[in-house]
Amino acid sequence: MIDFQKLPSPSYVLDEKLLDENLAVIDRVRKESGAEIIVALKACAMWSIFPELARHSDGATASSAAEARLVLEEYGEKAHTYAPVYTDHNIGEIMDCSSHITFNSLSQYHRFEKQAHKRGISCGLRINPRYSPVETDLYNPCVEGSRLGVTKEELGELPEGIEGLHFHVLCESRPCHLRLALEAVEKHFGKELEHIKWLNMGGGHLMTHADYDCDELISILREFKARHPHLRLILEPGSAFTWRTGYLVSTIEDIVLNGGVRTAMLDVSFACHMPDCLEMPYKPAIIGAHEPEDGEVKWRMGGTSCLAGDFYGDWSFDHELKVGERIIFEDMIHYTMVKTTMFNGVQHPSIVIARRDGRIDVVRRFGYEDYKNRMS
Repeated sequence: MIDFQKLPSPSYVLDEKLLDENLAVIDRVRKESGAEIIVALKACAMWSIFPELARHSDGATASSAAEARLVLEEYGEKAHTYAPVYTDHNIGEIMDCSSHITFNSLSQYHRFEKQAHKRGISCGLRINPRYSPVETDLYNPCVEGSRLGVTKEELGELPEGIEGLHFHVLCESRPCHLRLALEAVEKHFGKELEHIKWLNMGGGHLMTHADYDCDELISILREFKARHPHLRLILEPGSAFTWRTGYLVSTIEDIVLNGGVRTAMLDVSFACHMPDCLEMPYKPAIIGAHEPEDGEVKWRMGGTSCLAGDFYGDWSFDHELKVGERIIFEDMIHYTMVKTTMFNGVQHPSIVIARRDGRIDVVRRFGYEDYKNRMS
């Protein structure tokens, strides 16, 4: 059990034992399905654990020149890269660091295809199969008028030199959603599947969730492979690798009572350190807290930035909260560190790994120079 009182505050803490459990699930799916599973850096770019992830994956996927370079330098191999748009400024570095590049549009492919083919890069095209189970428009790539991916009507004939197709329509989804997505892909792009070498099914496969049916996922992938035996099947989950593997440690620095609302003022920020809570929105779990029942004292958590909306609520506890008490937010490794900002110059959380043998390893601390260098 991690002693959170001994950790720096604020800090992100990854528990290696919990990571091991996820990696065992991913290894099973890789082995039994025959599909390749690669790590999506957009969910977790914590490169101090890349050596461990590399032993339990088939590579990594990038969405920018910086991510592709990080894959090459710290993962030790070239990236599968997709970005909504490439520029003359970044395409050279991206190609230097990539083995596969997926283009978002036909015009982007035709603009850069000669450079890519000259370097021996396997080129793909992102498609829009017009199906996604995602209900929040902010995260739905198939909303009407989406800028992401090519529809069947836009595609026409598959361009010469395209070796793969890529779709990304899931978000923390279940196997039944992948089955429906594949049915949509076969319906709209069945002919094209016979002329490519690989199919990238994107992310959103939350196979390490407690309620996820990995047997069904394996069955779906095997069935699809049987229908298209010539295809390399690639999945690039982001959240699945570090789902529920760690925490954000914070401390109550003040308690404000206004209009009957109790707010515990923390040394972390929802806006800066947990932006998905406000964007999605979603309510994170706190160790030792529960949903308020009628008559219970309710507590709001207040962030440290000056943004008026930098708060979330409500939670109840079995005791009166006090200044100096630790508040531990759960499941704060994926899509947290990668989305943090230094708005207001707020203290950036340290990065900590709780090792399997019980040691606590503070792998990074942040200070004034980090803020200053970002602003120069």
